This record gives sequence, structure tokens and C-alpha cells, in this order.
Amino acid sequence: MPKDAHSPRQNHLLDTLPAAEYERLFPHLELVPMPLGEVLYESGDELLHAYFPTTCIVSMLYLMENGASSEIAVVGNEGIVGVALFMGGGTMPNRAIVQSAGDAYRLRGGLLMQEFNRYGVLHHLLLRYTQALITQMAQTAVCNRHHSVDQQLCRWLLLSLDRLPGNELTMTQELIANMLGVRREGVSEAAGKLQRAGLIDYRRGHIAVLDRPGLEARVCECYRVVKTEFDRLLPPPPAWPIDIAHSSATLP
Repeated sequence: MPKDAHSPRQNHLLDTLPAAEYERLFPHLELVPMPLGEVLYESGDELLHAYFPTTCIVSMLYLMENGASSEIAVVGNEGIVGVALFMGGGTMPNRAIVQSAGDAYRLRGGLLMQEFNRYGVLHHLLLRYTQALITQMAQTAVCNRHHSVDQQLCRWLLLSLDRLPGNELTMTQELIANMLGVRREGVSEAAGKLQRAGLIDYRRGHIAVLDRPGLEARVCECYRVVKTEFDRLLPPPPAWPIDIAHSSATLP
């Protein structure tokens, strides 16, 4: 597949589906741009669509009454935005906002539920993904309470890289501070330490990771807990043949 081609198979959940399930969904998957800062839903909004990120990252933020915010989870090409659709809640108590610009595939909630209720591979994948997502949320809360800003930034960078096809992110220090729920000065100091150590290159909101093993050596155990659970529950997708030009199957 050409480097700049778009395909739902770039999302690991969709790529793991067997051909029959994938082909039922394919005609209904709509490629949508995900610009930085785009809000997919606010707290309490009824969810009408699910999003399968391919080259973007979506952040789940909890907003306080005083306007303060803190990230509780990130979703990229490993997952789906909109778990409330198939978990039965219909709404979420957080905001979903694009943290790193790119693309995603959108699917109407009713069509997702039709496939989910077939109790096939997608059904089991979504439940396992939700368990992994809960682990990420819980570990994020622990990390924000007990670990330094330096460690939190390393965790955040590594989790983001795991959900992108490359090693670069576009993100300002102010946005990172909002994600971590810390002061901008703290992020600036932590990023400066990583840059002086040769681990990252940070310029004008552009972050390039130069030494991933170095970040992994500095990060707290929270990153490994989350990664281990995702790897356990969601094995690497198989190399299914990709045909982005042909599919005649439809959902009933």
C-alpha cells in the first residue's frame, strides 16, 4: 500500500477483522479529516458515530467546573472512539478532542451496533479493547497522583507514539500541560530535560522522538502496565489483503 494511501486497515481493530466482517462494514466507513483541536463530543453528548483513528490521536479529557482539565486516556490507530455506543451508556462524562491531527474512519452508531450484536469477532475485540482502555484510565489516574512531571511526559510521549505510524507529534507545551493537568512551566522544564539528554527534539510545537529506548528507560511503570495489557488483550493484527477499491457487501 502506498505510504500516502488511506485504508480502514490502518486501524488495528478493523485490520484484525476477518474478511466477511470487514466487508460488511467497509461501504459504511467514511474517511474524515481530524484537525488538531477538533472536538468529537462534549461531556453528556449523545454519541451518534464511532471513530476509528488511523493517523490521528484523540484525547479523552475530564473537565472540572473551574475550567481545569486532565487527560484520562488516548486513542489512536489501536482503537475506537465511542465505547459508550456498545457498552449501553449512550453518553460519556468527558470531552473527546483531537490531540494530534490526522485522519479517521467514521461509522454510524446504529451500524456499529448491528455488527456488535452479531457476536462475531468485532464483538469480542471491542470488549477486550474496552478492558484495556479501562486499564489505561486507571493507570493514568495513579500516574498523575504519584509520579513526576518528567515521568508523566515520558509516559504520554510513548503512549502517543504507540498510536501513530511515525515518531513525530505536533503539540504545543500548553496543550500538553492541559492533557497532563499540570502547569505549562512544568512541561517546559520536563521537555527541556529530555531535549538536553538527546531524547527528543522540540521546536515550535513539533516533537520528534530521537531515542525511544532512552524514554523507556526514564518512564515510570505505568507505561509498561498499560502496554502489557493492550498487547495481551489485542494481539498484533494479521496481514490481511487490502482492497480499498472494491466491496459490495452491506449491512442488512
